[in-house]
Amino acid sequence: MKHKSFDELVCPIARSLDQVGEWWSILILREAFYGARKFDEFQKGVEGIAPNTLTRRLKELVGSGLLERRRYSERPERYEYILTQCGRDFYPVLWALLDWGNKYFAPEGDIVQLENLKTKKLAAPFLADRNTGEEISPVNYQIVAGPGATDAVRGKIAASRQNLD
Repeated sequence: MKHKSFDELVCPIARSLDQVGEWWSILILREAFYGARKFDEFQKGVEGIAPNTLTRRLKELVGSGLLERRRYSERPERYEYILTQCGRDFYPVLWALLDWGNKYFAPEGDIVQLENLKTKKLAAPFLADRNTGEEISPVNYQIVAGPGATDAVRGKIAASRQNLD
């Protein structure tokens, strides 16, 4: 996946996609949230993935800090893959994809849903501002340059505002 060096990617969306934007990587993370830890569990859960592809993707997810590789057996030497904090923070992204996929790409109806553990009611995921609790939408929010923005990013953001007016 890695197209440019991390430092050359100035967009946080591009940097994020460089880490998980490949089909197999997101499905491996999905399986980790479903409880998979061992190579064969990932292979069984991600249908069609070749062993060499799974090995490569697990190594990349470990290198990106989304999974941690831990030895669980000395003889034979075996490893398991555990979600790190960075990996666990991918949770809302994965469920936003689930919600979007159910809404637009599941003509047979929802295949997987998210349920509130306390109320047992189905959840309706959305992205909210932690400061206000308000849903983030183009009506209420706009992109602004952050402290690390380059001049090119600042220019792109300024131009995008003019196109919206």
